[in-house]
Amino acid sequence: MNIQSEIDFFSDLALIDKARFVTRLIIEVTEEARAGAGDGTEMSRLKFANEMNQRLARFSYQLLSEDSARPQDDVIIRMLLGGRTDKNSERIIQTAYRRVLTSFESFDTTVLLNPH
Repeated sequence: MNIQSEIDFFSDLALIDKARFVTRLIIEVTEEARAGAGDGTEMSRLKFANEMNQRLARFSYQLLSEDSARPQDDVIIRMLLGGRTDKNSERIIQTAYRRVLTSFESFDTTVLLNPH
């Protein structure tokens, strides 16, 4: 997976679409961690998914609240897609990310406000 192209893709999304993408990723990380191989690594797999999902949930909250102190897009994508020494954790994230990427559609989020 080309990290720079994923950074470019994510950076081009509107804030609400970034939050939708991250929220969907949280769901997929959980599903991928639960569908483990039953090889005795359940606890480490679930712990990793929980820690990653906490980071992603916080980032989603920061996006929606337009927090200027939130991590930059490239930092988040590198955290997600960068290499890991634990290849099982790397597989969880990459598989979940690919599933979100292949099914994600950005919607026109323009809202017309009534001036009255």
